[in-house]
Amino acid sequence: MSATVLSGKEPAAAIRTETAARAAELTAAGTPPRLAVVVATADESSAWYVRSIARAAEKAGITCDVVDLGPGASSSDIRHKLAALSADENVHGVILQTPLPEGAKLEDLASAIAFEKDVDGANPLSLGRLAAGLPAFAPATAEAVLTILDHHGVELTGRHVAVIGRSNVVGKPAAHLLLNRNATVTVCHSRTRDLAAVTAAADVVVAAVGRPGLVTAEYVRTGAVVVDVGTNPTEDGGLVGDVDAASVAEKAGALTPVPGGVGPVTTALLLRHTVQAATH
Repeated sequence: MSATVLSGKEPAAAIRTETAARAAELTAAGTPPRLAVVVATADESSAWYVRSIARAAEKAGITCDVVDLGPGASSSDIRHKLAALSADENVHGVILQTPLPEGAKLEDLASAIAFEKDVDGANPLSLGRLAAGLPAFAPATAEAVLTILDHHGVELTGRHVAVIGRSNVVGKPAAHLLLNRNATVTVCHSRTRDLAAVTAAADVVVAAVGRPGLVTAEYVRTGAVVVDVGTNPTEDGGLVGDVDAASVAEKAGALTPVPGGVGPVTTALLLRHTVQAATH
């Protein structure tokens, strides 16, 4: 047995096509969509990710301003810039890229992003609205999990989903989105006892903890669907997920690849969110 590959490339391409068409309509109507990415780090993997967003935005007809404050930026500098961009009527989406300078906290600074422009769902207000079932942009990575499952026809109603990881970026918002789709959700974390037994009881496993190869075959029931959110850089410049793909693929029914799974959909959703923000 070998797991079906749940590629993210096809849903990402469909979202990009739809987003580019909508961006062209908005531009023709006098409201060209604009995204601002605030950076305060010299981290190379972060720089690579920001470049990929900028390239994708350009292809979609969205202006992307990379606002580089430098790794020495203070929390005050970052907050001031986020507030200014939020107040700028020509800017429709604002992202604060991580990692941040020492002492700066994402949850504190992201509150300066107006939730209407919070296209990556970083403001705690956005997460609260998401939990309450109110309109808000979900963190794009968490939404990408459901987008891939939907694209590949994975039913969620009544299914047991185990989410490994409880971050505000992926684990918690993914759990809320899954609950909204009538799944029964177990959120696992570093203190979960006998993690493998918990996840092996689930129909769907979402691995979002940032530990390379954590999820092995013993964590997965035969035929389960596994979504690997991990993007862990390797010494040779590659990427590996949180799932040990070689062992899990022999047992799972379906598995997202790394790279080529959640990543492309995440970027596509950020741009879709920007266009949606420009529409309002």
